[in-house]
Amino acid sequence: MNSSIVMLCGLSGLLLASPALAQDPTFQFGKAEEVKDVKGVEWNASAEFGLVFTTGNSETTTITGGAKAGRKEGDNKFSAELGGAFAQSGVRQLQDQNGNGTIDNEGEIVTVTTTSSRNLTGKLRYDRFLTEHNSLFAAAVASTDEPAGKELVFGGQLGYSRLLYKSATHELAGEAGFDYSHEKLISGDPVSIFSARFFVGYKGALSASTNADASLEALLNVNELDTPTGTASAGEDTRINSKIGVTSKLTASLSINTGLEFKFDNKPAPLKISNLAAGFTPESSKLDTIMKASLIYSFF
Repeated sequence: MNSSIVMLCGLSGLLLASPALAQDPTFQFGKAEEVKDVKGVEWNASAEFGLVFTTGNSETTTITGGAKAGRKEGDNKFSAELGGAFAQSGVRQLQDQNGNGTIDNEGEIVTVTTTSSRNLTGKLRYDRFLTEHNSLFAAAVASTDEPAGKELVFGGQLGYSRLLYKSATHELAGEAGFDYSHEKLISGDPVSIFSARFFVGYKGALSASTNADASLEALLNVNELDTPTGTASAGEDTRINSKIGVTSKLTASLSINTGLEFKFDNKPAPLKISNLAAGFTPESSKLDTIMKASLIYSFF
């Protein structure tokens, strides 16, 4: 079992061990009103799951899932989240295995399996509320994304959060702080990135049973990086993460969520390709997107 799986299993174990967030698993930011009326300790939890599976002439497996947990006490809030996606497809191809120049038997029709998505992210966060609109936060993050060339990414965040606007149906929050990420690449030496972090998040009610949320996070490196694909000066390894989602309640405990995620890395990791010519190091794609539909169950 490699180090990435061990660390991420540890995060997921810590999450699932908490009897913990009766909210849909979308992005979260700290709000003082979440803890101002809490007497003693309050726990809540929810989980989501999506699946597409086909066999026969088209063999595909696509799985998305996530879970969230939270604990509130006084002016303190602890939260944990785990999410990931896996996609695999099998394509039937012709291979002239006997070398006679023709395809002349069933054994020369083979299925080649390709994994197009395999990513997992875990996050632990603590918020300390100073006033109704202001708070400080600290977070630990770990992830893996093999198709993007990253065996393991781990690090932490510190910063200040402010509730910028709030009405009966809309909320807007902003965060500013610091991010540290250590990337263990599948090909090449590890990279440590120190970044300024900026975040803005929105939540709104579209109807009595339907909510929308959106967020945008920007990470701007402040140190020069020596990466396998070349040197990146300060600000050149910009990373941007964005989410848009709509959640509708089906019952008191069950909801359906549709969402779209964007992940941009201006200095992506090198591709995992064998037999490359000396001096040639191709990069992974700079932009990854995930569109998903999931069922969400709130435990309590």
